[in-house]
Amino acid sequence: MASITFENVSVDIPVFNATNRSLKNNIISVATGGQISPRDTKRMSVRAIDGLNLRLDHGTRVGLVGHNGAGKSTMLRVMAGIYAPTGGRVVVEGDVAPMFDLAFGMDPDATGWDNIILRGRLLGFSKSEIRKRMDEIGAVSDLGGFLDMPMRTYSTGMATRLAFAVSTSIRPDILLIDEGIGAGDAAFIQQAKERMRSFIGEAGLLVLASHSDDLLRQWCTTALWMEHGRMRMHGPIEEVLAAYQASLHG
Repeated sequence: MASITFENVSVDIPVFNATNRSLKNNIISVATGGQISPRDTKRMSVRAIDGLNLRLDHGTRVGLVGHNGAGKSTMLRVMAGIYAPTGGRVVVEGDVAPMFDLAFGMDPDATGWDNIILRGRLLGFSKSEIRKRMDEIGAVSDLGGFLDMPMRTYSTGMATRLAFAVSTSIRPDILLIDEGIGAGDAAFIQQAKERMRSFIGEAGLLVLASHSDDLLRQWCTTALWMEHGRMRMHGPIEEVLAAYQASLHG
């Protein structure tokens, strides 16, 4: 069964060469979600997550809410194993499929078919598993003969279709989605909503970071409100969204 456990997890992101007052002030002004922690006169860090305790079990559909810099994307990347916690412990049970940057790991000089293999390997497939899905992925991308051509000849929309087709060909235990994958990608996913709905429905556990209340209501049953790297509230989706919206409006 899929599960994610955070035990007193903290994540510090180092800021190098922040030695003068103006630079430090700039860092403080843009790091609205983190907490600035000067380590010495030449080194600083931003605490993106601060002492988080959380358990998400199989069947959970949780949306992450909070202002930019609140810690949502950092949480997703810790769950995916991209960031290591600087304090505490993270335990993830199950295969994880992160959907942050759909085109990550794809080679513009390789053909569409070769990029299916590259992206699939990054998602944890064996070569034999990828080859079993090649025809399905090619059909979903709807790129036809362009699959035999280098990806640098593709338009942005064509590259997105290929990346989306590969990413949604797996059936993960844990699905992590960051709405910040880009406007073009988000528009295509809306067009491919039936495949996306099936993809999400088959995941054992979903964690979605989004600023869209409608999107969160559509896919999530619970929500977690992050603020300055800490959990402000965790509960039923409507209760958390109501409290969060009330805080935004004073």
